[in-house]
Amino acid sequence: MQPRNMSMSGVVDLAAVKAAQEAKAKAEQARAEAARQGGTGAVSPADLVIDVDEAGFEREVLQRSAEVPVVIDFWAEWCQPCKQLSPVLERLAVEYAGRFLLAKIDVDANQMLMQQFGVQGIPAVFAVVAGQALPLFQGTAAEEQIRGTLDQLVQVAEERFGLTGLTVDPDAQPGAVGAGAEAPVGPYESLLNAAAQALDAGDLDGAVTAYRNVLADDPAHPEAKLGLAQAELLRRVQGMDPQKVRREAAERPQDADAQIAAADLDLVGGHVEDAFGRLTETVRRTAGDDRDAVRRRLLELFEVVGSEDPRVIGARRALARALF
Repeated sequence: MQPRNMSMSGVVDLAAVKAAQEAKAKAEQARAEAARQGGTGAVSPADLVIDVDEAGFEREVLQRSAEVPVVIDFWAEWCQPCKQLSPVLERLAVEYAGRFLLAKIDVDANQMLMQQFGVQGIPAVFAVVAGQALPLFQGTAAEEQIRGTLDQLVQVAEERFGLTGLTVDPDAQPGAVGAGAEAPVGPYESLLNAAAQALDAGDLDGAVTAYRNVLADDPAHPEAKLGLAQAELLRRVQGMDPQKVRREAAERPQDADAQIAAADLDLVGGHVEDAFGRLTETVRRTAGDDRDAVRRRLLELFEVVGSEDPRVIGARRALARALF
């Protein structure tokens, strides 16, 4: 089941969003259900440290960085300082329990990646957050300094990008992250049906309430999260004067509220990239509370479109560049 006709022309097609998210949604539901039942739907501690090569870099680092910060340890067998640093990073990856993923790259076997990151010497440690590479430090460092750097990294990833990390189950089998499992049937069919009926009837308040009732019991439910984001968007634009909103946005490019309202209209009209671009540029132009409000709205619009959509992936990278 999925949210149905939103009763507003031009809105992002939910059927397309559902198709793009299907594999990930099934995995998330399977992990959540397994966790509730005490099963092994989460990653094991061994999955928090991975060896990465050039062939797997996009999948294991770039794509994963949309879910969890990925710390990269550039090393080599002949490097003595690497033999001091790497065990510390590996131990901290397990200790931080899924708040970051450690990717180890052997520079002798992956010269191209070393060049792309501009590594001048090893050990060298970088992070990738939402597709954006960030240098952390080069050479060895005291564990206290490493912890401080990692704490800042996970805080930025969570507060600015909504990346809460991975769920870790000590009893899970290495590599058994549940990606191939079928999604369990949830106990929320009546509430989701009520939300869909409310949307069809134009009762946006009722739809929002129904989706929130699902999420109160299952905060990770992908269909309810998607439906709530859509319903809240439609409720925000209801009653807007489009001409007035767009005129105010054009006249006040640094006004966060004006740009947020215009971005909502952009998205409802199907102009996804315009909405994302507008808010990303506003992040660049603003600061403080205004900037944070724009960033939060952009993250909400990502939920509307779906995290697997290429436009969202590209916009996350653009947002990272704007913030850093």
